[in-house]
Amino acid sequence: MIFLEEAISIVRQNVTVLTGEEQVNLSQSLNRVLAHDVVSDINMPPFRKTAVDGYACRAVDMDKSLRVIEVIAAGDMPGQPITQGTCSKVMTGAPIPDGADSVIPVEEALILPDGTVRFTGGKPKSNVCELGEDIRVGDTPLRKGTFIKPQHIAIMAALGYHSPAVMVRPKVAILPTGDELVEPNEMPGVGKIRNSNGHQLVAQVISAGAVPVYHGIVADSQEVTEMAIRRALHECDVVVLTGGVSMGDYDYVPKIMEKLGVKILFDAIAVQPGKPTTFGVAGSKLVFGLPGNPVSSFIQFELMVKPALLMMMGCIEPYAISYRLPLATDYSRKRAERLGLFPVVINTNGEVELIEYHGSAHIFALAKAHGIASVALGVKQLKKGELIDVRPI
Repeated sequence: MIFLEEAISIVRQNVTVLTGEEQVNLSQSLNRVLAHDVVSDINMPPFRKTAVDGYACRAVDMDKSLRVIEVIAAGDMPGQPITQGTCSKVMTGAPIPDGADSVIPVEEALILPDGTVRFTGGKPKSNVCELGEDIRVGDTPLRKGTFIKPQHIAIMAALGYHSPAVMVRPKVAILPTGDELVEPNEMPGVGKIRNSNGHQLVAQVISAGAVPVYHGIVADSQEVTEMAIRRALHECDVVVLTGGVSMGDYDYVPKIMEKLGVKILFDAIAVQPGKPTTFGVAGSKLVFGLPGNPVSSFIQFELMVKPALLMMMGCIEPYAISYRLPLATDYSRKRAERLGLFPVVINTNGEVELIEYHGSAHIFALAKAHGIASVALGVKQLKKGELIDVRPI
């Protein structure tokens, strides 16, 4: 049994970045990884513009009554320069006319009976967005290896990247094992349960930007399991199994992995839940044997498999950030020989609250969780207000 940090390091050392890229429509680039830098071909803003609705004027004239010489809407061009004692009414986003260096917000402007405008605010602000203050031609707002999120799509759209180049995606075989499993469309009989792991993993693979290949439920048979793993290794870059990796009589997976040429690099981690997590390699292909309980499977995918998939696509930030937050209540556990992981919520005060959690089979606890908290090996108790690490989910 090895520590979590060592297990993560072993996985990381055995990842091979996939080669190849493809161009996709901008709307299809979400959760993909950029294959090239995004370089700006324009200045943003492309001209001096107003940040507010108001009156463009000279700052030195803001203690005077100003004559309005024109109205400028967003998308229009100014027709007249601002001179002493004049202003132009401008709408948010409109170009600033020559000669102006400030904009009086409409809520700080008083229209006098003669139609002139007077500033009524306190300390004046410019309210002018200068040319290129956000980005300039040649700047690189997004780097190769960026995992594309909605805000990145907005940046690419603004810079004309309508069909960005992205890295190819790994194909991930998903093999839930166990005779006790039935698919969600079936009513489970005595001794049976619906297969939540397989479909949970499909969703997790998609959220990581990879391609899931669902192989269906694999029966507790050495022959069937061997055929399923052999096929998965042939078709996919990564194989993820759940169940069959503990010490039960029907847990064939590690033996079959070795028979098929998979070099097992670890088969137990000092974490709870997730101790019987297994990892091996077959050439450049990665094989993960995750525990059968759904919370264990979920957490170990997030800790082990997802970063590996992101690394395979050349992602520059494959590991999620965790936060140190104060506990809202005392915490205790009976045993502390492993790193403790459990679902939590974060309240409106930024404190970590414990939620009802019955153990690694209690998948319903994840529905309300904001993150997974971790308690170090050897620590049995934490007091209210002590800091605890939380990884968002």
